[in-house]
Amino acid sequence: MSELANHSAALRRLLGTTRVVPVVTLERAEHAVPLARALMAGGLRLVEVTLRSPAALDAIAEIARDLPEVAVGAGSLRAPSQIVEAQAAGARFGVSPGHTAALLEAAEITDLPYLPGVASASEAMALFERGYDLVKLFPAGPLGGTGLLRSLAAPLPEIAFCPTGGIGPDNLADYLACPNVACVGGSWLAPPDLLAAENWAEIETRARAAVAAGKAATRS
Repeated sequence: MSELANHSAALRRLLGTTRVVPVVTLERAEHAVPLARALMAGGLRLVEVTLRSPAALDAIAEIARDLPEVAVGAGSLRAPSQIVEAQAAGARFGVSPGHTAALLEAAEITDLPYLPGVASASEAMALFERGYDLVKLFPAGPLGGTGLLRSLAAPLPEIAFCPTGGIGPDNLADYLACPNVACVGGSWLAPPDLLAAENWAEIETRARAAVAAGKAATRS
């Protein structure tokens, strides 16, 4: 396995033991630090900021500068240039809904821990051959959810998944119980309405509940 391509170990260290990755889209960069503080108060010391708004890179930079104890990542990476820009802004990991050869090469050149997305067993196997044993499953719900994940566990025992898409408080425990799920990602922790209302207390409450669910989950 290539040392350059093996970003999975670095990602596992960043993810720690909470097993929940908040995925947020920030329309205002000034919300970045209060959001990160609320997540941290709830027990989550990482956040994925999607590159779906003009404020995203500034938001990543503010969290990286003001709260270095929070591992901020860049999500929705679609072009190699975004990987370079995200790392320059202070991102400590990158996430994509899928993956391309160009994205993989860019992530490896910059040495940014990278979570590429897959939607099939074949894609996961190809990435494993390249050195990735932790991949994102997206969109998890429409693809088959926990049923698909459990079906993949036996033939692909070496590969762990971070499912996102269609996950919330009602099914979080079911996903975390899958034997091949290392962590889950979701936007329910800090949805647009709570961000717009600056309801940091509710975001902290949701983060605390997610951490508790992660600690209580037993893989089966």
